[in-house]
Amino acid sequence: MAELLRFDRVACIRGDRLLFEGLSLVLARGEALWLRGPNGAGKSSLIRLAAGLLRPAAGTVTRRERCALIDEAAALDPELPLRRALDFWARVDTVDGHAVDRAIAAMALAPLSDVPVAMLSTGQRKRGAMARVIASGAPIWLLDEPANGMDERARGLLVAAIAAHRANGGAVLLASHFSLGLKDVAQLDMGALA
Repeated sequence: MAELLRFDRVACIRGDRLLFEGLSLVLARGEALWLRGPNGAGKSSLIRLAAGLLRPAAGTVTRRERCALIDEAAALDPELPLRRALDFWARVDTVDGHAVDRAIAAMALAPLSDVPVAMLSTGQRKRGAMARVIASGAPIWLLDEPANGMDERARGLLVAAIAAHRANGGAVLLASHFSLGLKDVAQLDMGALA
């Protein structure tokens, strides 16, 4: 399988604290890696390194394709209706409105399209953020606690979206405190790296 993301002997320091060092991993098309571990173990930092938002203290991170990120911020304009907020990102990602339509359908957001993002619940905003990732067309998904605030039905939609992305040759790097029930997912215990 074609390699999309590679970490070669990566170290991460946040503040004065070494979170991990000598970390090497490869994520290829169709693969998923679940980052597990306690708070402060470096899961979010590893996701940020993969996104290029942090620089490694040592080693190299290589991305061979575009990536899309979910983290604690939905990255959707709170003043805009959900559809318009997603359309903004579609223009940034240079994808057409049909990609947004498919993403809205995948996350069952059609009834909320005209609701301002600020009026959405936490779980609805997470679904909106996931729709942004889906619509982006990015082959690498970086998902930091994507199911936080989601109910059981929404988690099912998230799992289905991840499975479809992988089946289409995408890769997923996922940080989560709990299993989403994904099939054939590799695991990395970040707590064991310290």
